[in-house]
Amino acid sequence: MRKKQPALIVTFATTAAAMEAESFCLANQLPGRVIPVPREITAGCGLAWKAPPEAEEQLAGALRAAGLTWSAMQVLEV
Repeated sequence: MRKKQPALIVTFATTAAAMEAESFCLANQLPGRVIPVPREITAGCGLAWKAPPEAEEQLAGALRAAGLTWSAMQVLEV
C-alpha cells in the first residue's frame, strides 16, 4: 500500500476554471498536476491541482496575479 504524504490540494468551482489553471501552471512551470478531488473534500467540478505543500504561496500568488480563481487550498494527507 502506498504511504500517504502531505500535499497541497487546490479545488475549483468549474471544470473550465480547473483546466484554465492547469494550462497556466504548465505554461509557467509551476509545480503540480491535475487529479480527481480526494474523497475527504468536495468540489464543484471534481478536479483539483495537487502540488507540494511548500508551493502554496507560489501557486496562490501566481494564480491571483493571472486573475484565476479557485475554491479552496488545503494541505491533506493523500
